[in-house]
Amino acid sequence: MGWIGETVDSVRSIRLREAFSQTITLGLIVTSALIIWKGLICITGSESPVVVVLSESMEPGFKRGDILFLHMSKDPIHTGEIIVFNIDGRDIPIVHRVIKVHERQDTGEVYILTKGDNNDIDDINLYAPGQRWLLQHHIMGRAVGFLPYAGWITIIITEKPLLKYILIGALGLLVITSKD
Repeated sequence: MGWIGETVDSVRSIRLREAFSQTITLGLIVTSALIIWKGLICITGSESPVVVVLSESMEPGFKRGDILFLHMSKDPIHTGEIIVFNIDGRDIPIVHRVIKVHERQDTGEVYILTKGDNNDIDDINLYAPGQRWLLQHHIMGRAVGFLPYAGWITIIITEKPLLKYILIGALGLLVITSKD
């Protein structure tokens, strides 16, 4: 009976090591993703180097679900550029085209007006109450590239939160049950 107890202890030990190994693997995956994200932030100079187009306001140029790659530079912003900006009091950034740039000669401050390509009017109604222009601190970055339709998974997960939990659970289950 002694060797049966040792075998059971051995099996428990192996399972414990496998669980520990899988936990470490999951931690490494999450840490790697975070390192890549932070690296992109450093390289691009943008607080959010990748964004998903959430509306049809930029069609036909960008469609809902396209992923945009952003870069932030010290170069002046010009009319015609596509920028991503945040509005005070709103959580979701907006992707629109610069239609007017005004620089005050006395302060050097730059004022920017935007509009979605598919919209009839400029974005003043989207800005915070009383705000008529965007300032530099509102700008998250300039669009420098895009990947068509690749952001649909983000849109679906955002619009269907239950699906997000199912997906996270399935991925966790996959990591736990996978054999190396």
